[in-house]
Amino acid sequence: MDLNYTAEDLAFRDTARAFLDANLPADLQQKVRKHLRLAKDDYVRWHRILAKQGWVAPGWPVEFGGPGWTPVQRHIWEEECARAGTPPILPFGVNMVAPVIIAFGSPEQKAHFLPRILSCEDWWCQGYSEPGAGSDLASLKTTAVRDGDHYIVNGQKTWTTLAQHADMIFCLVRTDSGVSKQEGISFLLIDMHSPGITVRPIIMLDEDHEVNEVFFDNVRVPVANLVGQENKGWTYAKYLLGHERTGIAAVGRSKRELAFLKRFAAKQTVNGQSLLSDPLFGAKVATLEIELMALEMTVLRVLAQAHKAPGPEASVLKVRGTEIQQMLTELMVEAAGPLALPFDPAYLEGEHEHSIADDDAAPLAAHYFNVRKTSIYGGSNEIQRNIITQMILGL
Repeated sequence: MDLNYTAEDLAFRDTARAFLDANLPADLQQKVRKHLRLAKDDYVRWHRILAKQGWVAPGWPVEFGGPGWTPVQRHIWEEECARAGTPPILPFGVNMVAPVIIAFGSPEQKAHFLPRILSCEDWWCQGYSEPGAGSDLASLKTTAVRDGDHYIVNGQKTWTTLAQHADMIFCLVRTDSGVSKQEGISFLLIDMHSPGITVRPIIMLDEDHEVNEVFFDNVRVPVANLVGQENKGWTYAKYLLGHERTGIAAVGRSKRELAFLKRFAAKQTVNGQSLLSDPLFGAKVATLEIELMALEMTVLRVLAQAHKAPGPEASVLKVRGTEIQQMLTELMVEAAGPLALPFDPAYLEGEHEHSIADDDAAPLAAHYFNVRKTSIYGGSNEIQRNIITQMILGL
C-alpha cells in the first residue's frame, strides 16, 4: 500500500480536527490528558456526541450506520482523537460484539441490537474469561442447556470490565460437553437485568472498580439471542478477538502519551539540565519512538487489508502495542522519580488540594499500575506469541 497521505486524506484530517475542536467538551479533554478516572457519564456523553455526527462506529459498513471511511481515514481519526484527548469509545459494543452480529447475527438481531449500540442505549460487557479458563479460553465451564425456547445458563465469568454498568453481556457458553472443547461452545447475548445474574466487584491494585465477577444462576436466555449456530461459538469468538486485538494496539493513544512523556521529561532537571537532553534517557525515548513508528506502519498494512477479518497478524499488533504502552509508563515513572512514589486515589477523582505532586506526576503511579493489565487482557501476550509461532511462522 502507499503509506503517503493523499490530498483527500489531509483534507479529512482538517475536517476531523475542526470537529474535535468544536465538539470535544473541555472537562472531558482535561480528564483524559491528566490521566484522571472517567465515569460512566463521561463515556456515554462522548459516545452520543459522535453518534449524533454519525462517526461513532468508523469500522462498520455504511448500511448499518458506519461513515464509509477508508482504512487510512479511520487511522487518521483515531490519531486525531488521541491528539485531542477524547475519551475512548468503549470497544465491547461498537468494536467487539457488533462486528460479530453484522457477520453472523440474524436479521432480527441486527435490527434490534445495532441501532442500540450506535445510540449507546445498551452498555455491553464481555463474558469470556472464567476462573479456570482465562488464557485457555476454550476450557470454559459456564453451561447453557436448552429448555424449549430458552437456554438455562449457569456458571461464572471473571475480569468482566465495567459490568456494573452493563445492560447486555455477550457470553461464550458450553452447550455440548461430549465433543472437543472448542466444538461445544455457543455465543449468547444475555440481558444483564435478567433474574439470576449477580455482579460482584473486584477492586484492583490502583483501588479502581473496573472489573467484576459475574455469576449466572439458572438465567433464562431466549434462543433468539443465540448468534449463528449452536456449538459454533468458537469461530465467532476468534473473529471477535481479531477485532479486539487490532484495537488494543492503540497507536494514536501511545503517540499522545509519547508527547506527554517528552513534555514531562523536558521540565525535569538532572544536574541542572533537562532530563530529556540526558543522553541515556534521551536514547530510551528515541528508541521507543522508533518502535512506535514501526508499529504504526504495521497497523496501516493490516488496515489496508480491511476487506478481510483480522487474522493472526492481530496478535503481532497486540503484543507490540501493549509492550510500547507499558514502556511509556515505565519511562514516565522514571522521569518523575520520587514524585511518582505517592499513590493518591483522591487526585484521580478530581481532589487536588492535598496532592504533594504536580498535576503531571500525581496520577502516574496509578497509571503505571493500570497499564500492567494490557499485556494480559485480550489474550495474554504469551498466548499471542504461541499464535504467532504456529500460524505465522509455521513452527
